[in-house]
Amino acid sequence: MTTGLPLGRLPAAERGATRVADRVVAKIAAQAAREALARAPRADLVPPGRVPQAMVTVVPAELRARGRGLARVRLAVELGYPSDIRAVCAEVRGQVAARVGELVDMDVPEVSVEVERLHSAATARSERRRVR
Repeated sequence: MTTGLPLGRLPAAERGATRVADRVVAKIAAQAAREALARAPRADLVPPGRVPQAMVTVVPAELRARGRGLARVRLAVELGYPSDIRAVCAEVRGQVAARVGELVDMDVPEVSVEVERLHSAATARSERRRVR
């Protein structure tokens, strides 16, 4: 139903809605985690190509009273060791929540970070020796 007003003057509820797919939110979360991990201590020990994997559960805005969508994010990461694992994971959680909130206007009350593997200088040396 149109009111004869130009599109820019229509109330927001009458202009339509934008829905961001779960996989898009997951890609944004994974990129935000990569940004945080690139600044982490010992990041150079993680082999190239080992990128964070993200899984996301999204509750669309129309199903929430607050009018914003909600995303719960679960990440799997690999870290250099030794490092302060708790601090690195906290940095990843903060970066992911902030970037998803900024880019897709969603509340992110939960970011779970699972450390799947630690990479040390010793394991890097032993892996290089085996590859010959």
